[in-house]
Amino acid sequence: MTCRTGEEPDPAEIGDAQGTDAVFTALLEDSVEDLYEAAPCGYLSMLMDGTIAKINTTLLNWLGLKREAVMGRLRFPDLLTIGGKLYYETHFAPLLHMQGELRGIALEMKAAEGRRLPVLVSSVVKNGSEGERLLIRTTVFDASDRRAYEQELLRRRQEAERARGEAERARGEAERARGEAERARAEAEEARRQAEADRERLADALAVLQQSLVPTSLPAVPGLEAAAYYHTASPDRLGGDFYDLFSLGGGRWAFFLGDVCGKGPQAASLTSLTRYTLRAAALHNPEPAAALTTLNSVLHERYAAGGDPRYCTVIFGTIEPGADHSHTTVRVASGGHPPALVIPADGNARYLATPGGLLVGVLPAAPFSTAQITLAAGDTLLLYTDGLTEARTGPTRENLFGDDALRAFAGDLAPATPHEMVTALTGLLESFGNGLDDDTALLALGVPATRPTSRPERINPDEPAEHHAPQRHHRTRAAGGR
Repeated sequence: MTCRTGEEPDPAEIGDAQGTDAVFTALLEDSVEDLYEAAPCGYLSMLMDGTIAKINTTLLNWLGLKREAVMGRLRFPDLLTIGGKLYYETHFAPLLHMQGELRGIALEMKAAEGRRLPVLVSSVVKNGSEGERLLIRTTVFDASDRRAYEQELLRRRQEAERARGEAERARGEAERARGEAERARAEAEEARRQAEADRERLADALAVLQQSLVPTSLPAVPGLEAAAYYHTASPDRLGGDFYDLFSLGGGRWAFFLGDVCGKGPQAASLTSLTRYTLRAAALHNPEPAAALTTLNSVLHERYAAGGDPRYCTVIFGTIEPGADHSHTTVRVASGGHPPALVIPADGNARYLATPGGLLVGVLPAAPFSTAQITLAAGDTLLLYTDGLTEARTGPTRENLFGDDALRAFAGDLAPATPHEMVTALTGLLESFGNGLDDDTALLALGVPATRPTSRPERINPDEPAEHHAPQRHHRTRAAGGR
């Protein structure tokens, strides 16, 4: 309330202010205990071994349990279904102890009368003043509506498939009976419209899920430029390509790019586990070969050991910019992935050899080796998935773009910034048209040029790369700057 000097305050304004104060006073009378117990989500605190020390009324009501039967008697895994308990023991708990926190993990909890409660769980470890681990705080959100939505999407997709089948059968009957032809065409058209409507809704949902598997933007790395692009081959299926760029602390950075086997929800699940494991492994031990070894163990234990082998190809690396930002040291290891392409400022592009890398997740133990390279000013490192090199340039699979064409194309662009490189490659991908029938991911990293430079004269590509001194001088999905 405000009033001008020399004027009496308006009684109506005084009344409104008093009413507002009364509302706030009533809200402040809520006790902390009541806010905890009656929260719109479940809260629980547990010891480091998972024993439940505290649980709020909201979660007890969801599960139909009594407080005295839970606190000090049950561990958090005891509240989960068999599958959820297995996931907790093999992945959730180890990663929580490694990172100190986990967010948005989908699990199922056992409720009264045999019910299953889909939930999203987030946990954080509370540390003492000297860094000792005291307890685990966990929030639980009811995901029943989300599960119902996913089931509805699946049901509608199945209905769409059945509708397509009925339409095909109706067309066959129409050829045999002219009198039935018109009715069959009408039914088929109605089924087609319904299927298209369902397909559009499914495509929207898949687009949202696809965005959660790649970063929305790349971070700004001092002394480095970065750009990325992601092409999904089909709007009806989740893609299996992925990439990331993140900080390791202390001025060091990590990146990876890869491709999982298969398509659809199973590939998305494998992609999510791969990205999460690589991030966690890099923070524990950033050595590229060690990170791929950890990923291989996790994938083999999760899938191949259970008789459902799944695998991925991935290239993982670390970045350490020089103190004056005039160069950057890059260490790279590959697990069955196409080699990274080094494009110096002089345009003499070459592939970076990373010998010994096998498909990740197939064997219980796989050898990985680390290669090192120094990028000078104007140099670019390009990572890509095989959707680029295996794009068709002709009517058959015998006419593929290929590794040599990619090296020549990238070399002709030099010197080019990562953004310019990715933009040019995006235009190349679009020029393939129907020949680009696989998902494709691009990630370019480069050291900014110290000064503008003209196009250098091409060097004999047969001459060894170490003899050449580097010259000093689309639509991207996400790009990071200097």
